[in-house]
Amino acid sequence: MPIFSQAWYLDAVTQEANWDVLLHRKNNQIVGSLPYYIQKKMFFKLSIMPLMTKMMGPYLIPELRRRRHEIKIYKDFIDRLPKSDFFSQNFHYAVKNWLPFYWANFQQTTYYSYVIPDLSDLEAVYNNFNSDYRNNKIKKAASLVTCKTDLSLEQFYKVKKMSFDRQSMSFPFSFDYLKKYDEILVENNARKMFFAVDQEDKVHSVVYLIWDNQRAYYHLAGDDPSLRNSGAGVFLVWEAIKYTKQVLGLNIFDFEGSIIPSIERVRRQFGAVQEPYFQVSKYFSTPYKILKTLKG
Repeated sequence: MPIFSQAWYLDAVTQEANWDVLLHRKNNQIVGSLPYYIQKKMFFKLSIMPLMTKMMGPYLIPELRRRRHEIKIYKDFIDRLPKSDFFSQNFHYAVKNWLPFYWANFQQTTYYSYVIPDLSDLEAVYNNFNSDYRNNKIKKAASLVTCKTDLSLEQFYKVKKMSFDRQSMSFPFSFDYLKKYDEILVENNARKMFFAVDQEDKVHSVVYLIWDNQRAYYHLAGDDPSLRNSGAGVFLVWEAIKYTKQVLGLNIFDFEGSIIPSIERVRRQFGAVQEPYFQVSKYFSTPYKILKTLKG
């Protein structure tokens, strides 16, 4: 199971509230699952993605990822979805067939993550980086900062928040939320923090890496806006990639997106390739659809 569909992870991101899961059984064995999260907003119930959750959607054991099985299982899930005014989920990469949802009048948009799919040869991975990253940014940063992993969560939050403050954007979660989230990930040995620190103990950049048993995810990152020219952000990506292969023994590094042009361009500079996934949604309430349309 991907980390985002693990019960303990859903407890972490929802703070143990308002999530549940539909299960499909065959011969008394669980062969498929569809977790969901319900959020109340004014008079509406929304079945949407929780914070910190890249994807959910139906997940089937590999042996049943064939059209005839998928149609039956997905139809079962659709019939048993809890009542809501709006449903929207990012489906897992493994979902290649969303036709049963189309037949049930759901809408679909294709999004892309960026992934380095093979870390078996780290030298080849490094050589696939943009030449400016290899020859300038990483080398420059290595002369200015070192990678540390023992700084506090408070320090991580402070630097991460700077990226939002610089753009006058509201921050999506509180430190208290992050602390509770982090405690559960630590308990499940599923995260590592990286800090790029100079000789004056200034933190230039931070990365929060999480993982399951198939891939590591470049989950959260941030920079001190006044120190961005050091190249420390690129430097930490390389440190996280090496950690993924050398310490975790995983072969896939997932950047978790993005479709934002400036971020997408940076992901490509690391030699990452597109991996598509579906966002599937449906309005069950006309008043909520009208409200969303009026709000743009």
